[in-house]
Amino acid sequence: MIQDVVIPEAILVGKVAVAMALAGIIGFERETDGKAAGFRTHMLVGGAAALLVGSADLLIDRFGADAGNAMRTDPIRVVEAIVAGVSFLGAGTIFVSGQDRVRGLTTAASLLMVAGVGVIVAVEAWIVALSVTLLTLFTLHVLGGVGPRKK
Repeated sequence: MIQDVVIPEAILVGKVAVAMALAGIIGFERETDGKAAGFRTHMLVGGAAALLVGSADLLIDRFGADAGNAMRTDPIRVVEAIVAGVSFLGAGTIFVSGQDRVRGLTTAASLLMVAGVGVIVAVEAWIVALSVTLLTLFTLHVLGGVGPRKK
């Protein structure tokens, strides 16, 4: 039946939208601070993580019944792939400035964090997703002024 396909797909689109919105909040903070990876990048990373976890669910639903017991699933592999991809993106935000200073580590970490938010949204842990988003904002915005001043 068509609703057996449309409803799970619509739910996945909704999860991706929520993940993108939460990641966008974090990305907006990075954008206003003039970082290389900002609003749109964070939205895409968070949304992609939710999409990949959700698509794994759809693939299992679609092909798992046909495979019977022959299909083995390991959700951690999907998360590992997301971390590997985001690590590649994060490495692109890190560079050494002229004064032998490393820059971009916090932005790379925020990309990894929004990927985690995307994964957690995909598994419908709404309180965790919102709480981690707020904790990340607190860390970036409020605690950004703690410690020695960077030049």
